[in-house]
Amino acid sequence: MIEALRRLSLCGPAEQPDCTRLTGGVSSDIWRVELAAGPVCVKRALAKLKVAADWYAPVERNAYEAAWMQVAAGILPTAVPALLGQDRAAGLLVMAYLPPATYPLWRPQLQAGQADPSFAGAVGGRLARIHAATASRPDLAARFATDRIFHDIRLEPYLLATAGRHPDRSAALAALAATTAATRLALVHGDVSPKNLLVGPDGPVFLDAECAWYGDPAFDLAFCLNHLLLKCLWTPAAAPAFLACYRAMTDRYLAGIDWEPAPALEARAAGLLPGLLLGRVDGKSPVDYLGPAEQALARGFGRALLAAPVASLAALAGQWQAALASRAPAA
Repeated sequence: MIEALRRLSLCGPAEQPDCTRLTGGVSSDIWRVELAAGPVCVKRALAKLKVAADWYAPVERNAYEAAWMQVAAGILPTAVPALLGQDRAAGLLVMAYLPPATYPLWRPQLQAGQADPSFAGAVGGRLARIHAATASRPDLAARFATDRIFHDIRLEPYLLATAGRHPDRSAALAALAATTAATRLALVHGDVSPKNLLVGPDGPVFLDAECAWYGDPAFDLAFCLNHLLLKCLWTPAAAPAFLACYRAMTDRYLAGIDWEPAPALEARAAGLLPGLLLGRVDGKSPVDYLGPAEQALARGFGRALLAAPVASLAALAGQWQAALASRAPAA
């Protein structure tokens, strides 16, 4: 890592900086490195992800993450950390270190029940801006032709592996994977999740774009909305606020669509959501905060909507709200 920093002219030849490993994430090693010019964040992709299942992914995804950051910075400079360098030989990138006191993670706030619909709406608005600016761009389609990486790190572990656990829903899950893989409309982040979003002073900051792919933007919207649904099971008292965030994100995102009819994208996102929900229970990367009862509710909901899909994200949220109410104890 230090040799790579020297190759990038970020570290002096005699400099021996302190390095501290940071926690979070399953797909990369992340370090804070104290350089003479100030702290930086170094991220190196892992070939085998840190989960119980055998889950492997190409390490060249680190270069595509750096490329996504460059593109996004050209659209919304405050939406990503500053990219300081990328070393293909070492499979690592270097970015500005954003202090947690100023840029807290969104996930712990949600865990504490602090759900701000205006921030969720800003996430949806910024995501739509990035998708709109990259839609119908053959140059970006060629630059981010990462179908194999996206299959290995998203479609296979979340949808196809889950299909193996649910044979009677395998056709529906395989169809979702096939439709997503065949839809190439805009530059996709691939991991828009509360753990990858900082609450910055100038708005949301997106991290961890190592799944970057020129494909279906509906995946990004569905992936993040799925987390807001699951947070209703993690912090039940804040469920109404989480659903308000879901609605705010949906509304702002749909209002920003100008590259295709909004109902078409909404239908694809609503179709993906139950598959992703089931994938976070029975796929290769299950969330770590659900007990057996919560897993059963998410599993039952996902299975039901895979059998009877809806095309409206609002209708899906209404059904989720009803499912939550059905398990609530009587007053």
